[in-house]
Amino acid sequence: MRNAFAVAVLGVALGLTAPLYAQEKAGDVTDMQALRQAVKNDKRALVGSMLNLSESEAKRFWPIYEAYQREIDNNGRRRGVALQELMFRDRPMTNPSAKQYATEMLAVDEALMRARRTMRNRVMRALPAVKAARYMQLEEKIRAVQDYDVAATVPLAR
Repeated sequence: MRNAFAVAVLGVALGLTAPLYAQEKAGDVTDMQALRQAVKNDKRALVGSMLNLSESEAKRFWPIYEAYQREIDNNGRRRGVALQELMFRDRPMTNPSAKQYATEMLAVDEALMRARRTMRNRVMRALPAVKAARYMQLEEKIRAVQDYDVAATVPLAR
């Protein structure tokens, strides 16, 4: 009885401290759930806090960031349209429509790779290499979380 009470108290204590722990972990972006929430709340603020930019660095960096985010958004919409066509089909996929879907998804991936390469070149010129690499790593983590969310939601073609 005494052990059960101790376990219950420990469970409540851990439950109350978990949100605080998640907030701390967002600072080093190893807790992917905390990262997902921070991006949802304000991605730009998260990036700014992770990079700790000087005024001159910020002046060079933010236009690059905004241009890259526009590219991500544009390609995200393209991917969304292709995924909707896959998910909301009222009949099984045909070979021609499967080829079209695969071609579109590959085109989106290639466009994102070009945008990432352009962003990398610009950021490497605008920031010290360590900060540039940190930003690129942060974008990769964010993309991994988003890709996981899509993979967990989208069924296989039928």
